[in-house]
Amino acid sequence: MRRLTVPILLLFAAAACSDSAPPGPTAGSTSAATEAPSPLTGLPAPAGKPVLAVKIDNLAAARPQTGLTQADLLYLEPVEGGLTRFVAVFSSRLPASVGPVRSARETDLELLQHFQRPALAYSGAAAEVAQRIAAAPLIPLSPDKAPGAYTRDSRRGAPHNTYADPAKLLAAAPGVGAVRDIGFRFGPAPEGGTDTTQHVVRYPAAVVALDYNPQDQRWRVGLDGAPLAAAEGGAVTARTVVVQKVIVRDSGSHDSRGSGSPFAQTVGSGEAIVLRDGRSYPGRWSRPAIDGGTTFTQPGGQPLPFATGPILVLLVPA
Repeated sequence: MRRLTVPILLLFAAAACSDSAPPGPTAGSTSAATEAPSPLTGLPAPAGKPVLAVKIDNLAAARPQTGLTQADLLYLEPVEGGLTRFVAVFSSRLPASVGPVRSARETDLELLQHFQRPALAYSGAAAEVAQRIAAAPLIPLSPDKAPGAYTRDSRRGAPHNTYADPAKLLAAAPGVGAVRDIGFRFGPAPEGGTDTTQHVVRYPAAVVALDYNPQDQRWRVGLDGAPLAAAEGGAVTARTVVVQKVIVRDSGSHDSRGSGSPFAQTVGSGEAIVLRDGRSYPGRWSRPAIDGGTTFTQPGGQPLPFATGPILVLLVPA
């Protein structure tokens, strides 16, 4: 099989359970009669569950992360210094703990308007970003807003030691919106595509690699030359990876060290690559409105379906 390389970043994390079985029940779930295919994974899930997004660190000092394997959807976004950070989106199920939780960025505010008033857990933000968070259509859940949901891990050094309890986060978020269709479609793999068993993407300060395992039909994720492990056990893997090429510009805000923070624009359209079932498929993405979903289509305009299971979307500079 040949190696396929794309210009910039890669990876994801997802699931310890089989894709053919529904995720386990979470607090507040009702019965199998209320289940329907999740708009985030295509798998059966309790209907009407709330959406919780969590900013999660992925620097070497933050690994192994906790809770990534329970996310329905994981975004990887560029941040300052050529690095990246995760936005983990939970709805079908909740881990007991998630982290390390890190600061929010302007990219998050546009990205999360895919959802209907989601809760956002984060630890810190630049002053100008904090003002925008307060005005955004989401429920902010920083440690000062939900202090009972956060703990510090004494075995780790700051700022990689902040963890949160997702159930307590949602308990502190009255009025959080339920999961809704954000444009994804699921189904059998389309015709065509290219055999792809390895995929490597390089950021200025990070290297992400995926290796496809046909036995479990998952992409195993590596970061900076080492497998990405989950703190709860096992490897971080994904069924479908989307490489979404977006415009990245200076946001005008800075981190605590004075480095400029990039903004990845997720409203508009552009090229995309979908990795699933050991193959890669070229396509396009489109999100005409900030409060609408993102659709993915094949070159001929037909929907580009995803494999059922957790998804990683990589926001890659075009």
